[in-house]
Amino acid sequence: MDLELFEQYFAATFGDQRLSRGERSALKALVEDLDPTPEQRLELVGRAFATARGAAARARPGQVLTWLEAVVRLLLTTAGSKVADAVFAPHQDCALRLRKLFDAASRSVDVCVFTITDDRITRAILRAHQRGVALRIVSDDLKAFDLGSDVHRLAQAGVPLRVDRSEDHMHHKFALFDQRLLVTGSYNWTRSAAERNRENLAVTDDRRLVAAFREEFERLWRDFGRR
Repeated sequence: MDLELFEQYFAATFGDQRLSRGERSALKALVEDLDPTPEQRLELVGRAFATARGAAARARPGQVLTWLEAVVRLLLTTAGSKVADAVFAPHQDCALRLRKLFDAASRSVDVCVFTITDDRITRAILRAHQRGVALRIVSDDLKAFDLGSDVHRLAQAGVPLRVDRSEDHMHHKFALFDQRLLVTGSYNWTRSAAERNRENLAVTDDRRLVAAFREEFERLWRDFGRR
């Protein structure tokens, strides 16, 4: 994260020793967009104090404190991640949550799962494909031939598919919706996982997690495309 960008913003907003409504909104949007780590937020607070100290001699103390209080409050309370949900099978409907995510997707979905046999989820994938959502699926080559597996059915419908072609398993279970939401957990996309197994599914828009899983998906997509 570019801490210098915040320093420049602090200096610019301190010009009149107050944080206007527009400046407050812009700073909040910047924090939400860059989503600093807790350590980075503390560093930014330190830099805000440094800005205030540097200008204290030429500004009224009350105005300095008012500006500093507003900036620090925004830095420490503005949340970058807004989605953080957990769903547990079998007493909660993981399959329904996945179907809703596919139905809400508008641009892209990258799926990386061990197996897909739940026809309800498969139909949601096909609906997204028919709407023009850019889909890609990475799966396990051996599980693709299990009775009831839907991955080849999806490939025949035109959904791009790559498998590992290895004696080892591609055992991931995650998906990225519109490059914004990550779904991951123990949950396999099967009827048994939905109705009998003890499983978990986590949904988050945490940028760092989304970026890490996106990098892993792209690595697998490249590697499996070479074989």
